[in-house]
Amino acid sequence: MHEGQYVFSQIMDYMPWRRFQTIVEQFQGDKNIQSLTCADYFRVMAFAQLTYRDSLRDTVTCLKAVPSKWYHMGIRSSISLNNLSHAGMKRDWRIFEKVAHLLIQQAQSLYKDDPIDIQGITSTVFALDSTTIDLCLSLFPWADFRKTKAAVKLHTLIDIRGNIPCFVHISKGKVHDVKVLDTMKFIIEAFYVMDRGYFDFRRLYRIHQAGAFFVTRSKKTHGSYVGLPNQLIRQQESGATKLSFRRESCLASIIQNRSVESCFTMRKERSVLSS
Repeated sequence: MHEGQYVFSQIMDYMPWRRFQTIVEQFQGDKNIQSLTCADYFRVMAFAQLTYRDSLRDTVTCLKAVPSKWYHMGIRSSISLNNLSHAGMKRDWRIFEKVAHLLIQQAQSLYKDDPIDIQGITSTVFALDSTTIDLCLSLFPWADFRKTKAAVKLHTLIDIRGNIPCFVHISKGKVHDVKVLDTMKFIIEAFYVMDRGYFDFRRLYRIHQAGAFFVTRSKKTHGSYVGLPNQLIRQQESGATKLSFRRESCLASIIQNRSVESCFTMRKERSVLSS
């Protein structure tokens, strides 16, 4: 008979529970709670994630099959579908947001010295992309997407060093990918790799202004960029270069903003920088 800790308990030991409880107290997460504390709710949700449960009902059914093991898993509260549903609606979401940032920092510290398989790159490299999650229109009428279905879009920023999700934004399915760039804070000297869905001239220039770098593909319509200027007028303001734009077509396949000049460098035969 096995007498050691369960694997789930060993994983939960890596949680900084003292700091978790500090965050719960900050937002009064356990105030007037008679059952299913925030810590137990977190354990149940972690169990559902690690065991690939499909729903709350699936999670409750699985746990109720082995009630004698709850104590050894660290769960001290009673578990029911009603308790989990109520906790999901009433618990302050900021608790779990702060806990997520705490765990991200902890994971990044473990991988900070790992090399990146990109020659000459020592800075942090992020990959940004989105995925659409289909929903039932009758249950989620607020998630506008199409006439016959609802959906939400999950925008995720992954730290290549360790494959750690550092930023997650959930929006309606109709929201264009590029709009998520307005909600992000960029790290100085970091590289952001994106597909053409995030191509927007002014938003990419905002990344450059933050002191970061981007790598993306062009968005082409009939062989030309959409919304990309052909003429850039440079003005010196307090040592910075300000660009004003005029919309015309120009050609390129990849844009990489290693500097203000090289950021907007196109093919040599059709340079878009004014001298």
